[in-house]
Amino acid sequence: MSDIEQADRPDRFSVVHRMVGGVRVVTVRGEIDHDVKSVLGQALLSEDSAAQPSRIVVDLSGVTFMDSSGINVFVTAHHAVSSTDGWLRIAAAQKPVLHVLRLVGIDALITCHPTIEQALNP
Repeated sequence: MSDIEQADRPDRFSVVHRMVGGVRVVTVRGEIDHDVKSVLGQALLSEDSAAQPSRIVVDLSGVTFMDSSGINVFVTAHHAVSSTDGWLRIAAAQKPVLHVLRLVGIDALITCHPTIEQALNP
């Protein structure tokens, strides 16, 4: 398990990832904006292409705010895993975040599930 916190904003953003049955589950807490996009991107995709996961579930239950920076990170990760026949799924987004995802049409590209358990199931 890995835990990454933005050093200057530990109370506003954290991300933890773990493996569950071959799926990387990335749990995000706080606000996703321009200041944390690189940290989020690193948590989703390893810089080492051999270690890059092909299946990722992003738990957004603890995310209270997300701007276009988060959208861009998710689209980039989606394209990266799709090129290896993998997938990216979003789970448990709070209503305001889910609204943003739907508003920009990300839910048509990346499947959004109400729970982590549902996102983990094929």
